[in-house]
Amino acid sequence: MAKSILIVDDNPNMATLLSEMLEIFDYESEMAEDGLVALEILEQRKFSLIITDMKMPNMTGLELLSEVKQKYPKMPVVLISGYSVDSMNQENADNKPDGFLSKPFMMTDVEKLLESLI
Repeated sequence: MAKSILIVDDNPNMATLLSEMLEIFDYESEMAEDGLVALEILEQRKFSLIITDMKMPNMTGLELLSEVKQKYPKMPVVLISGYSVDSMNQENADNKPDGFLSKPFMMTDVEKLLESLI
């Protein structure tokens, strides 16, 4: 059975691009347009990893990270951001993400992340 990853991003182009990258590494993916939808999907299915954008309507990536870590503490969560990772680490001391993808990311970045977390 293939490992499944939940992609949470309000930009359908970015989510599709990431999904296609994951497919190359033999991972299945499901997409959610925001954190609220992601939480609904998590109640229905199990995933090996969540990759979420930081800036989204309804619920930010940091808010989703906090919710996921409370409900599913062992679930790895990766944040995607175009901002500095250092500033996010300081802002998010309580709930640390398991990894970061900085925009623009490359195929090798995704591969390294998958190897380290799954």
